Amino acid sequence: MLNRVQKRNLTKRDYVTLSSMIFALFFGAGNLIFPLHLGQLAGGHWGIAAAGFLITAVLLPLLSVLAVCVTKSKGVYDIGKPLGATFAVVFMVLIHFTIGPFFGTPRTATVSFTVGLAPFFPAKYQSLALLLFSAAFFGLAYYLSVEQSKIMARVGKLLNPLFLLLLVAIFAVAFSSPLAHAVSTSATAAYQTAGFTNGFLQGYNTMDALAGLALGVTIVTAVNFMGQTDPNKAAWVTARAGFFSMAFEGLIYVLLILLGAQSLGQFKLSDNGGVAFDQIVNHYMGNVGQAILAVLIITTCLTTAIGLVAAFAQDFHKHFGFLSYKAWLRITCLASFLTANVGLNQIIAWSTPVLMFLYPLAMALIFLSILSPLFHKSSVVYVWVVVFTVVPAVFDMVAAFPAVVSQSTFGQAMAHVQSFLPLASSGMDWLVPALVGAVFGTAHYLLLQRAKTSTGMEVPMKR
Repeated sequence: MLNRVQKRNLTKRDYVTLSSMIFALFFGAGNLIFPLHLGQLAGGHWGIAAAGFLITAVLLPLLSVLAVCVTKSKGVYDIGKPLGATFAVVFMVLIHFTIGPFFGTPRTATVSFTVGLAPFFPAKYQSLALLLFSAAFFGLAYYLSVEQSKIMARVGKLLNPLFLLLLVAIFAVAFSSPLAHAVSTSATAAYQTAGFTNGFLQGYNTMDALAGLALGVTIVTAVNFMGQTDPNKAAWVTARAGFFSMAFEGLIYVLLILLGAQSLGQFKLSDNGGVAFDQIVNHYMGNVGQAILAVLIITTCLTTAIGLVAAFAQDFHKHFGFLSYKAWLRITCLASFLTANVGLNQIIAWSTPVLMFLYPLAMALIFLSILSPLFHKSSVVYVWVVVFTVVPAVFDMVAAFPAVVSQSTFGQAMAHVQSFLPLASSGMDWLVPALVGAVFGTAHYLLLQRAKTSTGMEVPMKR
């Protein structure tokens, strides 16, 4: 199909549409509820917490898009390929299942229901209502993503503008009559002393750094359908559109965090940002606001669901071609529907440890990909960094599991060993080992380069 696409130069309108699509693919369920919740947790310390949050929720996703561009990759598989085909496949599967049918994609439906529709149903009917809603939600996601060439138009030109219009309306009402001065609200104990670090870790929950790697295949496919089939031109177009979409996303995050902090003037700290959003909108606009919120939340979550299920199907069809794109699409939509009915709090509880494991690896691979031209994508550098990163990542994963795991004998033994690592108390114990791995990897690469110069020996690398 791509062979029949007519090559052409992109207009400003094309860039706006592409940027809108990228924004919509990233901005979904967690992108609304976690910044609001962060604002409530941080209170008067919302500014420093926002700075940490923006690193993992905006800068890293932007870097993941740039990593795809620099390496001219078409998906998460290519990002991991310097470590070998087996690692690349395993990493791809882990990423896609995490942001896909196990956690990320089901969350788009559960957040839509919890925030937008649950208030309309009595408690005894909510399980049935979620079942019916999630079936319709993923049925629609399947329908809107089944034709790959139309994804950008449906998301970038239709759904995302509707979402932004509704969100601007809510911001206009809320900030015209704030519930409190954010700086005067109380922060939880953790944010009084470590606002930046906790904000940084909260950014993991958006899953956007992982999504940036996985959605690369969908974004590049959309760029190709726009006539940009040359890898160099496609990379430049993607990077430019990604910068504008991520900058706009960062602005919305700051406004959501501020709104969450201000809400403490009227409401207590909620269990999650979904509850907080519902309280805020109902306070200002009542039932009309609840209806607006329902449309807003369903719209933004649907756009992300479309991107996630499409990326899953595209990558799995490419690497496991015994099933078609449509077959993989049906599988991920069905699996996401089943997982969604577990409930939002359970999804969040069990996704956190997986994210604590995958995020350090993803961050390491993002930076390695961006810097790869400096060491010619040498596999030895990749191996050293990833090996030194994966061990503390396992410790972080075990510590983040619910008490049934983290407080077990095994969990406590792991926590004891972890306590000896630098920055363990802040959840960033992977950072120093990763840097040490980078030093050893660079030294190894330079030694191989010297050996190549003196003997003509090839330096191991992946192209």
